[in-house]
Amino acid sequence: GAAKNTLIAYGRDLAQASAVLEGGLATADSAALARLARSWAPLKRASAARKASAVRQLLAFLMAEGLRTDDPGRDLALPQAARPLPKVLGAGDVTRLFAVLAEKLAAAPDDPATLRLSALIELLYGSGLRASELVALPRHALKAGRGHMVITGKGDKERLVPVSRRAEAAALAWSQHVPASSRYLFPAGRAGSAAGHLTRLRLWQLVKSLAADAGIPPQRISPHVLRHAFATHLLEGGADLRIVQTLLGHADIATTQIYTHVAAATLVELVNSRHPLADESN
Repeated sequence: GAAKNTLIAYGRDLAQASAVLEGGLATADSAALARLARSWAPLKRASAARKASAVRQLLAFLMAEGLRTDDPGRDLALPQAARPLPKVLGAGDVTRLFAVLAEKLAAAPDDPATLRLSALIELLYGSGLRASELVALPRHALKAGRGHMVITGKGDKERLVPVSRRAEAAALAWSQHVPASSRYLFPAGRAGSAAGHLTRLRLWQLVKSLAADAGIPPQRISPHVLRHAFATHLLEGGADLRIVQTLLGHADIATTQIYTHVAAATLVELVNSRHPLADESN
């Protein structure tokens, strides 16, 4: 039930671990695993933790299947990955982004590339979709006037996603340019194609380009940053944490709680920069 990209990452981790142990991963003992753990020392904690998890799961599987009688993976320490605060855009950044988008639409209201960009950005920020969920939307995912759509997210889990009136209008305007033979709302190729959908890399490039036009440093933005902004701005506006968890499709509310820290950090920064005594020394 894991996402395709998750399976690819775990497969790559196991292949690399096997290479370090010269093909002896399946028969590795505690000493070999300690050597493997040392090879991960230069990595970031999150990467090392994922690799250790993959190895532990493999060894537990081998024992469960009777392919080995012990499980040394139990003693393989999992590095505690510190969860960094996600990057977010301030309300001013979002306003500039959409202002530039509006200028592009005013200059070329019937340009398919501009209509597609508008639909992509509106859905990213307005519905909090993951990049992989957005590019793979079925052609008829949106229905006029319905106000929501049902998508298949991580782990093939379905969830209901709200769609604002402006996002719906943008998506429907773009859909007029999608070939009838396309399975996807955002097919591959600028003019549309019957096979395949827009890649995540191309989506990333489009978002970066729009940000540059809006005067936002490209390193500060990505499709996922717009998803972060969706969640953070909802919480700042008073939305319930459980509702945001549902909208984002998080299985664990602890994943959603990171956005409460972002909102709190924003408030602290506001007090430090705007309070009348902020510039006075102690």
